[in-house]
Amino acid sequence: MKKILLTITMILGLTACASTHQDVLGMSQTQVQMRNYQSRYFDTNNKAMVLRAVISTMQDLGFIIDKADEKLGTISGTSFTHSSKLTASVRAINPKQIVVRINAQSGLEAIEDPMAYQNFFNALGQSLFLEAHEVE
Repeated sequence: MKKILLTITMILGLTACASTHQDVLGMSQTQVQMRNYQSRYFDTNNKAMVLRAVISTMQDLGFIIDKADEKLGTISGTSFTHSSKLTASVRAINPKQIVVRINAQSGLEAIEDPMAYQNFFNALGQSLFLEAHEVE
């Protein structure tokens, strides 16, 4: 009787571990996908220029800058017309590249639409191009 009870307990334990493992892998894949479209790499080492371009892009898109910290490389803004918030982090990943990652939320919900992030990065890319070529 003890052997049967022990065997059932082990089977249930192994089954529970297997399904939990699958759930964690599935959730982690979604997070990796979100991080991919929330991040963009730029071939520059001028962090100050990228920070200025992020601020300009946010303002061009109607965001009011709440906080900006050059040392930490973070910028937060609020858009009252869209009732949304945007937070950007800018950091050097090597001597020749900087990564910009943004997180957007509307109300209390995270914005998960890749096109929203794509639109921001397109505008940021144009801003960086103009700033790099000193076009007003």
